[in-house]
Amino acid sequence: MRFEIMRLDDVDGSAVDSTVVDAASVNRIVQQAAATGQRIYIRPAESSAL
Repeated sequence: MRFEIMRLDDVDGSAVDSTVVDAASVNRIVQQAAATGQRIYIRPAESSAL
């Protein structure tokens, strides 16, 4: 399964950028975001985003 991860703006919460990753990469990205205080939004990727 693949997920879209969006980095969110600290001020207004709008998506700054996004990437599509496989399930094995999600944990690493979440840990990095937590360590730096970065806000992210994760959702299943649409099949067209592959």
